[in-house]
Amino acid sequence: MTATPDIEGGQVLTGPWIARPGQQQAETSRPVLSGEVLPARGAPVPARPRLSDPVRVPAWLSDRAVASRTVRYAGVLSGRVLLRGTWRAPVAVLRGTWRAGRMWWHWVRAEDVAIELRDPTSGRMGRDVVVVRKLRGERWKITGAVVAGGSIGEIIADAMVGGWVPAATGGAVVLAAGVAGRYRRAPGEASPWAGEPDPRRDLAPEHLNDAFRAAGLLKADTALVLCAPIVRDRHGRGWETVLDLPRGAGKTAAHAIGKADVIAAELGVDEIQLIMSRVRAHAGGHGRRLSLWVADDDPYLGTPIRSELIEAERFDFWTPVPFGRDARGNRIDVLLLWQSAFFGGLPRRGKTFSMRLLVAAAVLDPWCQVWLADGKGGADFRAMAGVAHRYVAGADVGDLAAFEAMLDELITEMSRRFAFLATLSAAECPEGKLTPEIMRRYRLPLIPFVIDELQEYFEALDEEKDRKRVVGKLARIARRGPAAGIMPVYASQRPDAQSVPTKLREIVTYRYCTQVTDRTSSDMVLGDGKARAGADASILSDSEHHKGVGVLVTGPDSFVVVKADLLDNGDYERVCQRGRALRLDEGTLTGDACGDLASAAASRAYVIPTVIADVLEAFGRRARMWTDDILSALVNIDEDAYGEWTGTELAEALEGAGVKRTMKQVKIDGDNRAGWLLRDIEGAMPADVLAARPVEGAPATAPEA
Repeated sequence: MTATPDIEGGQVLTGPWIARPGQQQAETSRPVLSGEVLPARGAPVPARPRLSDPVRVPAWLSDRAVASRTVRYAGVLSGRVLLRGTWRAPVAVLRGTWRAGRMWWHWVRAEDVAIELRDPTSGRMGRDVVVVRKLRGERWKITGAVVAGGSIGEIIADAMVGGWVPAATGGAVVLAAGVAGRYRRAPGEASPWAGEPDPRRDLAPEHLNDAFRAAGLLKADTALVLCAPIVRDRHGRGWETVLDLPRGAGKTAAHAIGKADVIAAELGVDEIQLIMSRVRAHAGGHGRRLSLWVADDDPYLGTPIRSELIEAERFDFWTPVPFGRDARGNRIDVLLLWQSAFFGGLPRRGKTFSMRLLVAAAVLDPWCQVWLADGKGGADFRAMAGVAHRYVAGADVGDLAAFEAMLDELITEMSRRFAFLATLSAAECPEGKLTPEIMRRYRLPLIPFVIDELQEYFEALDEEKDRKRVVGKLARIARRGPAAGIMPVYASQRPDAQSVPTKLREIVTYRYCTQVTDRTSSDMVLGDGKARAGADASILSDSEHHKGVGVLVTGPDSFVVVKADLLDNGDYERVCQRGRALRLDEGTLTGDACGDLASAAASRAYVIPTVIADVLEAFGRRARMWTDDILSALVNIDEDAYGEWTGTELAEALEGAGVKRTMKQVKIDGDNRAGWLLRDIEGAMPADVLAARPVEGAPATAPEA
């Protein structure tokens, strides 16, 4: 999914500037393809062209796209020069007039002569001062004669020829004053045009040569081979070109990409502004060919674009999910079908919000059966309770049991599906995989299996054998699940060997990483060696502009930096409400979502008391809980509201909300403590709200495997 910086719409520019495959290259210090060779400082003068040599027409004459961009950029540059000259010209004229007046004043006063005639012993002026005064008088007379002669000449010319002569003379005087008033650099002061290269103004071939030479990719007597002219991109956001590294140095495109930080520094831009990618063989490339794009500014500045899913009535999960935009503004979509995904990065950098785009697309497809486990148990996925077939929130002891039970159930479903698909004929199931027709005919929905904050479950497991058992189950689902329509999506803040084992990370196909601290952390998410190949999430800054920006790896050598679309909590809740309504209409609402009282209450316009809603969320799928566990879960939900609560305060609040407690002691795993029953909490709901919960229907026509 790497976007190749090119000349027009994703295709390498064809024409006389392109070195086509199969053409030979002269083995000289100045390599020649059918493209243009960038001049190197100190390079030998090329041989004179012969009459038999083919005539090379510049790209701005032979290619319409390059010509239009060249003309457009020339117009923009001319406008800038004109605008700059418009406000600089009056200052230059005033400065030139001042300089001319000062020179005339020194001349007419003859101060230099008067100082030389001063007596060094007595300090008196003596009789020779008359000579000085006489000289001053003569110069005043000359000045008056010139002014009078010029005025008379202007009057005569105006009478004989016309008024254009005085106007032309005045224009010439103003022009001369402007030239005389130009800015003069002090001795030793460098020209503003000779400083560090500014790609926003111009990206010249020598800039690229110097940058690649400083990175150790060029020898002193070699130069880059320009396979396409350096032009402005079609959006006017930067410069782009296609180039070759010279032969004989043993340097490849991978070496250049690995030196992207040095090249960016030498060009005077930030690493995020430089995008280099290898041009593959199908696009006319080879191991030394690079496409290069230098942005004028940080391409990820500005507010993110709101997701298309917010206004979508429904979505087909068999199609790519709209995910975000790359640096050049191109849409990036992610097809999760038959794949698995892993999201990682520092906290509060948009990792969960980015992952939630894939979940939202699944929610809007009523033929997607979402299974979700939220290790943090926060507000990010709370709205999924009304949609998800299986929903586990938190990583307490009871949540761990529910989480592992969900894994076992999913593995059983995966095995059942493979056994069932094996019974179908090759005409009905040609690839041994799920199809849209099989999905609807036998009611085998797609299953996105989502786990947020995966490290919470591993850290909550005390025994190493328990951790290995859970890792084995997750890896089994990631390996075999996609072919059966089960697509795992995992997310973790700390993807190290302890939090998320390598055994699990290495079998995930798609990787997405927001900002991390260093290259090692980036490789933990994106894969070993990815940072060296250019996929490095540590180059992202901690500014708000890079929140939600991450590196997306979709293959062994395919990656792109993406600014994910925005889908905040409010919009996500509305998407979940729409997804529940779609499932009710299609008859595909199943599992835990059928018993979701919050959604049933909303359908009856009943507002559940806050304390009851939070306690129900704390219960999750459990039928009974001890009071201490309920209080711990409530603190995790809202620490400000429940941080100081005791068992007595909890009982008073629930009784005040209408809960009638049938027993004060509950037994869990043989241990009898103070606690509550789920049926007592639900009993506080009106009868019509309880009746509004849909009844889960069993799959009808799928044969038992």
